[in-house]
Amino acid sequence: MKRWIIFLITLLMTPAALAGDYLLTGSRPNSLQMIDLAARKVVRTYQLPGEGAPSAISAPANGKIAYVLTNHFESVVGIDLDSGQQVFRADMSTPEERVKAMMGMTVSLDGSKLYVYQIPTRMKRSKYESLDTRIAVYNTADGIGAKPVKTFPAPRRITILAPTADRDRVVGLGWDLYVFDARAGKVDKTHLLRHSQRKGFGEPDVFSMWNLYEQARVLSTPYYVAKTDVDPKSPEAFKVGIMNFDLATEKLSYDEIANAEDVIFSSVVNPVKRTEVFAVMNQVFRADTAEKKLVQRVQLDRTYYAINISSDGREVYLGGGGDTVAVYDTATLTKQAEISIPGGADQSTTSLRIIQR
Repeated sequence: MKRWIIFLITLLMTPAALAGDYLLTGSRPNSLQMIDLAARKVVRTYQLPGEGAPSAISAPANGKIAYVLTNHFESVVGIDLDSGQQVFRADMSTPEERVKAMMGMTVSLDGSKLYVYQIPTRMKRSKYESLDTRIAVYNTADGIGAKPVKTFPAPRRITILAPTADRDRVVGLGWDLYVFDARAGKVDKTHLLRHSQRKGFGEPDVFSMWNLYEQARVLSTPYYVAKTDVDPKSPEAFKVGIMNFDLATEKLSYDEIANAEDVIFSSVVNPVKRTEVFAVMNQVFRADTAEKKLVQRVQLDRTYYAINISSDGREVYLGGGGDTVAVYDTATLTKQAEISIPGGADQSTTSLRIIQR
């Protein structure tokens, strides 16, 4: 009996059993912040090399290295979250070609491949030449000074990249949603969003900048769409909806949840109750995609750009656009805590990413 008790205590004390949620967010002028969500405080600040506020943040499933888009959208750095050391860096621009990445950057779940959506411009003596957009693939093992092992064409206007379960397949979200076969270097599937041509609906307007998919493994984003079969002066003439793309099954769904009375910037799916979606901007929202309705909204004291959710689905975290991360209870949408970024640093348009440690 004693042996079994010791075994159970040992099992419960393993790192996996003790793993808790930590939130990664960026802040000006060029820092990465790690927040212990249980302790409600920033526990580590990583100073990123170079200039330019961080934007997109991505981490593999083991949560050991954070990849951050920085240097005015022209470099990706990888920071070992234990040592704080820079273990990866890809500088994309050259004297002949300026390359911006905006928000489209992700690492595969196994951490071996980094994908970056690139917007290149040839810098000529008397003019700039806009080049075709592309996705660059890096081996993360190449470390500092990494160069793409391949590039392949990608449509314009992609704002988010997300990893599927297959490290050689990556999703790009823009006006439509694309699944790329990175091994073949081509679009394998296109899921129509703006060009969906649903009866009774106009072209959906998809605004998505924040990659907030790791908890439920669902890429979620709000959209707005006009109803073409009702009086344009009617409150029903313009709808807000939630688009969800399951990164494991590669299945797409979109559901109108309310009349378009408010602006929503980003959304996240509850990993425990997957028909429940939370969204944010000037208010925090709770929606039910099964019932196709907006269940609750609560006014906020300021604007937040990005939202993420705890592993147990009990809390949502609001950040971006200011110097605090707010914690809200998902059942009641009541505020539980507010976590300040050191020095009152602004998070700007950075991602909010959850890892377990």
